Amino acid sequence: MKELELKYGMNPNQKPARLFMDGGGDLPFTVRNGRPGYINFLDALNSWQLVQEAAEATGQVCAASFKHVSPTSAALGRVLPPALKRACFVDDIEGLDDSPLACAYARARGTDRMSSFGDWVALSAVCDETTARILRREVSDGVIAPGYTPEALAILREKRKGGYNIIEIDPGYVPARRERKMVYGVTFEQGRNDFRIDRALLSNVVTENKALPEEAALELMLSLITLKYTQSNSVCYAYDGQIIGVGAGQQSRIHCTRLAGNKADLWHLRQHERVLDLPFRPELGRAERDNCIDVYLSADESGDVLDDGKWQQFFTRRPEPFSRDAQLAYLRTISGGALGSDAFFPFPDNIERARRSGVTYIAEPGGSIRDDAVIDCCNRYGMVLCFTGMRLFHH
Repeated sequence: MKELELKYGMNPNQKPARLFMDGGGDLPFTVRNGRPGYINFLDALNSWQLVQEAAEATGQVCAASFKHVSPTSAALGRVLPPALKRACFVDDIEGLDDSPLACAYARARGTDRMSSFGDWVALSAVCDETTARILRREVSDGVIAPGYTPEALAILREKRKGGYNIIEIDPGYVPARRERKMVYGVTFEQGRNDFRIDRALLSNVVTENKALPEEAALELMLSLITLKYTQSNSVCYAYDGQIIGVGAGQQSRIHCTRLAGNKADLWHLRQHERVLDLPFRPELGRAERDNCIDVYLSADESGDVLDDGKWQQFFTRRPEPFSRDAQLAYLRTISGGALGSDAFFPFPDNIERARRSGVTYIAEPGGSIRDDAVIDCCNRYGMVLCFTGMRLFHH
């Protein structure tokens, strides 16, 4: 296919719109179902690069959940612990443990479920039936993968009354070394960001603690690859083979770190027994439960959930309070997390905030005039800091 006409561009008034290749070559994908739009393709092509690179760097399958050209999460294909299965609402999925790809998407979708509502999905491997069964019941705009089993394709083609967007990408496609885009009638050209992120990038450990386990190194690589396709400024937290908090597109780095840290905290808290045992009314859907959990975890200092008996709309009985002090005490028990930043940390306040969310390992480019203050802060807490020497801005 040489060209694909789109319904409209970024917004409905932006017509005409189309996709084509400079030089007249074939597009590197096939639309297997639906009619993806302009933003869908931006999400699809960015998210595919992320999962493809993560799979190559780690040797594990990868899935990503994207919204508005930034990932809500990316994850590797590891079996979910029982508490995480419940927190991700996939404890009823038969055969989940036997499908690394389904495990990867369950983790990616379950990280920040409110942000993932209506997501675009990227899969690094052929979509199987188990992954399709998870996708079928979530609110999602579409999926990109290098292929689909016949069973998976049949399941996904029934989604959204037959209109679910399914794209099959050519995994062997290699883009041109130069890329262009136009803004206000002006054409920008640059070399494609084909910088390789691997274990060697983490060799410059600048802290007194230089013990970087392979598991932590893998999570730092995943965080850096994720940042490479996240709207800058950006910071992300990783834990247990998945991205658990993304702070994207903020003008201040500390705001990125706080935003991502708050999301990471919610991911940890969702697996607390008080949250897992919330007495939801059986008719409540997954999206409504997500909203209730968010309200429950943002309750007042006493942990009171809903005033004036409003809890009866959502729960079969009044939930046990989970005060902010109790939440913070639980979060203080967590350590071993990883944190990546797409540019240097200008102040040590970022380190202080990261520590509150259980971060032990950090990767950032370095190069700030206050690098020494950042290193000193890491040393006070026994953290490991790697300077990569490479900025990863994405716009």
